[in-house]
Formats: sequence, structure tokens, C-alpha cells
Amino acid sequence: MEFFTSYDGLALAFRTLGDGPPLLCLPGGPGRAAEYLGDLGGLSAHRTLILPDTRGTGASAMPPDLASCRVDLLVADVEALRCHLGLDRVDLLGHSAGGSLAMLYAAAHPDRLDSLTLVTPSFAAVGLPSGNGAEEVIAARAAEPWHTEAVTAHGHMMAANTFAEAASYRFAFEPLMYGRWDDAARAHAAADPTQRSLPVSEHYYRDYTPDSQGLRRRLQALRCPVLLLAGEVDLWPTAKSASDAAPLFSNATLAIQPGAGHYPWLDDPQAFTATVAGFLARPVPVSGGW
Repeated sequence: MEFFTSYDGLALAFRTLGDGPPLLCLPGGPGRAAEYLGDLGGLSAHRTLILPDTRGTGASAMPPDLASCRVDLLVADVEALRCHLGLDRVDLLGHSAGGSLAMLYAAAHPDRLDSLTLVTPSFAAVGLPSGNGAEEVIAARAAEPWHTEAVTAHGHMMAANTFAEAASYRFAFEPLMYGRWDDAARAHAAADPTQRSLPVSEHYYRDYTPDSQGLRRRLQALRCPVLLLAGEVDLWPTAKSASDAAPLFSNATLAIQPGAGHYPWLDDPQAFTATVAGFLARPVPVSGGW
């Protein structure tokens, strides 16, 4: 584990894993330590993964003011890490709520990106829905033995007002977030409570109101290539929501991974790695354009 000092003096942690050009990977949750990303299904064989713990999570210090954990303010932590690493430009990956953060970083620092990879991202940062068609996805899995219990838990979670209220229903709900509810998925889901900082979860979007028009204008102007990867059976975002959001970007590749849920590197590591590594292997832009 390594540490750097962010803009406000807070000590934040990150670890590196793998070999190859660096890929900065922003975890989601929101408020879950980057440990849950693992090696992203073997992507570390192609890239050096830089895996930061969001402030207040994992080995990163808890800020005295939790308001600094709001998604738009976390952009400054990402920029501080880029500077600490001495990277003029970065390949940036964001998963889930980390996808929202990655989009905000891209809008604020477009000149610092060589590529943007959004893995099953939340679109809350840009004011777009993530759950279009979710009921159809849930109904299509009705033959699964866990389905009834998971749907009941899903209802409780949707009715909860806080992450803390939803916490007791999360594990029963989790089968809906994986393409396969096997031993690996159960172990991954069971680790959530020990990896999640509920105070950070609660403050991640609190009092955040997106400048939707301004953000969409800046994202549309991005010159770097964008990969938008969704899972076929994911709920947040659904494949439909991801498809609807793809026009946010002028240079986007949309990939829907068959049979995958919210953690596609677990459902089919080979397919996930082939998609992301293939995208990242595209030629580097020259003369400021593609």
C-alpha cells in the first residue's frame, strides 16, 4: 500500500498491481474500498492497475468534514493522485459510482485523459437514469432459486432512505447483481460490509445537483476514446440505460457483455479482459486528435 497527500492535506491510499502501462481505476460502492476490484479479471496482465481507496474508505484517512466525500469534490483527489504519480495524461477506468466520478473528472480535465473506460457506471453524476427496464431484467431471471427472496430484498432496498437502512437487505438482494450466483459471487458479496464505509456512502451524492446540460456538453466534446461496458443482466445500469447514455460521448464504443451483471470481470473474466484490453490497445492519438 502506498500513500499520497491530497489537496487538503488528507493522507489517501492506493496500491498498484500488475504490469504494463498504468490504468487508474476508480472504485464504486459508493464508499467501497478498491479491494473488491481484485485484479479486474486478469486485466493486470495487460496493465499496471492503480487502485485508490476513496477518502474515508479502506486505508485512506477519514476526512474531518464528510462533505468532502461528495462525488464532484472527489475530482480533486483524482487529480492529486495523477500529479503524485507524475503522469501527464492517464487512462482512466471507473466502476459503478466510480464511473460517475470518472465522468466528472473527464469533464473537468479533458486534457489529462488518453482514454475513459466506464464499467457498469452510474449515470447519477450527469442526471441520467440507470434503471430503465430493470423490472424486465428482474422478471427474466424468475427461474433462479434465489429469485423470490432477492426480489423481496430489492423492494426493501428501494424503499430505504439511507445506505444504513438498506444494509441488512443487501446480501439477500445481491444475486440480482451477478450473472452467476456461484461461490465466487457469494464470497465477493459477503465481503461488502467489511469493505464499505457507510458514512462515505451516505455523503457521496448528498447535496449534489448535476449541471446536466454543462456536463453533457463537456462530455460530448471529449476527444479521447470512451468505452462504455454494461452487463446484459445488470440492474444499475441496465443495458438499456447504458445504450441510452452512449450518445453522451462523440467517440464511444458500447459493449454489452452477455450474461454479465454489475461485476462483469467476475462473471466472465476472459470476455471482460478481452474487451477492455482490446480497447486500451488502440493506437495512441497523435497531433492532438484521432
